Amino acid sequence: MSQDADDRLAAKAYCGVLVAGLLLSLAANLPGHMSVDSVIALEQARTGVRQTWAPAAFSWVLGLFDGRLPGAALYVAASSAMLFGALMSLPALRRRSSWAAVGLAVLVVLTPQALIYQGIVWRDVLFANLTLAGFVLLARADLLWAERRAWGSLAGAAFCLALGAAVRQNGVVLVLAAAVALAWSARGGGRRAMLGWGVGGFVLTSALALALTGLAKPAQSVPHLRPGAEALILQHYDIVGAVAHDPGLPLTEIARANPAAAARIAAQGPRIYSASRVDTLDLDPEFRRTLWKLPDAAVGAQWRDLILHHPGAYLAHRLDVFGWLLLTPDLSRCLPVQVGVVGPPDMLEELEIDSAPQPKDAALRSYAAMFYGTPVYSHLSWALVAAVCAVLLLIRRQRADTTMAALLVGALAFTASFLVISVACDYRYLYLLDLAAMTGVLYLALDLSGFRRPRP
Repeated sequence: MSQDADDRLAAKAYCGVLVAGLLLSLAANLPGHMSVDSVIALEQARTGVRQTWAPAAFSWVLGLFDGRLPGAALYVAASSAMLFGALMSLPALRRRSSWAAVGLAVLVVLTPQALIYQGIVWRDVLFANLTLAGFVLLARADLLWAERRAWGSLAGAAFCLALGAAVRQNGVVLVLAAAVALAWSARGGGRRAMLGWGVGGFVLTSALALALTGLAKPAQSVPHLRPGAEALILQHYDIVGAVAHDPGLPLTEIARANPAAAARIAAQGPRIYSASRVDTLDLDPEFRRTLWKLPDAAVGAQWRDLILHHPGAYLAHRLDVFGWLLLTPDLSRCLPVQVGVVGPPDMLEELEIDSAPQPKDAALRSYAAMFYGTPVYSHLSWALVAAVCAVLLLIRRQRADTTMAALLVGALAFTASFLVISVACDYRYLYLLDLAAMTGVLYLALDLSGFRRPRP
């Protein structure tokens, strides 16, 4: 068999594994697993009334599919197909296809991240799938650049990355990484062309993200939804966390507005605080009321004072929280997987969603648990894999390599952004990192040519 024929056969086998993986994932997960967040997002899509401070774009996407087939099944199928389709497109980016990639594809398909997570109705999953699809399209555009046939791929990449940024705000980090990759694709036209394409791509994609955000914004909100609540949650957490790490920290700005509140935060904050998640601040009703009755201006001023004048306490808290997210020292506290349906009973009844446990739910939960404590369920492991793959791709620097390296570097930068915004250690928050690393491994395994020096 010729080398070309063997490559084609390996590419077909690789795609066959991924098709089987998609079908297996759908069979195992449909009609989809939903947490409280998922149910609320679907309720928002049905009613058109904003229910939470979370980005509305995810709920809007859910609504598009729910309007055609009630429930989350159609959305899950489409989202999963997007991921597996992106992975199946990788051989088209390379001249060769190896059998090693076929074996690795089997392993990837069997990870909980591919087999189970694709069935969970979470915006983190949609964001990761959109990002991978966007970068694969961008890599395809890099290959077509010289032939001036890249416009379709560029448009698809811009839409995927823009919607991803609308679904998750810090997804703009990936838009920036994509802009850098786009600038590199235009390097044949000189520095001006690189600057124009890079800046233009970033501006246009960001503008599209803002347009999608505006399009998805519900016209109404529930009465109790407080404007700017997401920023206040982060500020409350940072203030209490800093006090927990430095009990003597002065709360000057809060004391000016409410001395009793400052005294209560200083006395009770260290006991109530947890670096694993912000939710503990709500466990004591009185403490919760103390925080939320403070004037927004006083909270904001105290938060800025904390960062500017007490950076040690702020960084100690932030590093502690980030350590829980990246290292998950106690995975059981970090929602490693969601199986079945959980949500407010009244919403489930209104949405006509069956939340009764299914026999396969227990099997899926046990299957995921088999990987707990292993490198498969470790963001740190995947971060190292992503870093190694990025370095190798930047060393080789063939067409499409820099775009795939940008995906990996962007995923690492996205991870780093949680150093300042993380409020919980939920495993899903860094789901993109795991998937990007797996994609990098598959892409490299398909074709390792370019690293070996030719024989003399």
